Amino acid sequence: MLLAIDVGNTNAVFALYNGREQLTRWRIATDARRTGDEYAVWLMQLLALEGIDKSEIDTMIVGTVVPRAVHNITVLAQKYLGIEPLIAGEGAAEYGFDIDVDQPKSLGADRALNAIAAHDRYKGDLVVIDFGTATTFDAVDFNGAYKGGIIAPGINLSLDALVGNTAKLPRIAIRNPDTKSVIGRNTEDQMLIGVFWGYVAMMEGLVARMKNEIGRPAKVIATGGLAVLFDEATDLFDAVDTILTLDGLAILAEKARSA
Repeated sequence: MLLAIDVGNTNAVFALYNGREQLTRWRIATDARRTGDEYAVWLMQLLALEGIDKSEIDTMIVGTVVPRAVHNITVLAQKYLGIEPLIAGEGAAEYGFDIDVDQPKSLGADRALNAIAAHDRYKGDLVVIDFGTATTFDAVDFNGAYKGGIIAPGINLSLDALVGNTAKLPRIAIRNPDTKSVIGRNTEDQMLIGVFWGYVAMMEGLVARMKNEIGRPAKVIATGGLAVLFDEATDLFDAVDTILTLDGLAILAEKARSA
């Protein structure tokens, strides 16, 4: 059984796989100071609740954009699971595709894993949008090569900046507005319209520009927690795949084991 761990800036997601089939997953807030022992206490309790013995886990792979978290997760693997973890992008778990940008080593693990999984599943030219702490737009060509992309502030980050830098604006929840009108009748509605429909307009505009630059038909794949929310408001996405990054880890682990 494979334990795949995706450590993002906001949350770390742990998922168990049998081959490429995801069996279950759990989420914990990312904290680079969390020790391997603390991870172990949390994980062992969850495994017990699922009726899974830790000895069933024979492989672990980690993809992270928080380098400081690697050491403590490695301690979890070595001390409590008795295995040496694979690190996405390193050693046996090298990505194995062309990263055609000016600084290939600067590509975040999450974006590389999204490219791997999206190309494996959808083929052709792709634009992959990942809704995380930042929202990223990535171009992957029909050969699976990463061609570059865009980094924009995540919608919650944008909202935090708006509320945190104004004296009277209230904190609101991100949701699909009750009406398609973009003329708000009160402060909260006006904020929601600005953030939500403004974000939809940004996505549609940027993707249109990316497709024009690619010059060939390209499918748009959305992933991340808010992908489903935005799918209700736009016909931009050809597919919504919320576990794309984790599946990229499973694919990479499979390749590493068979190498």
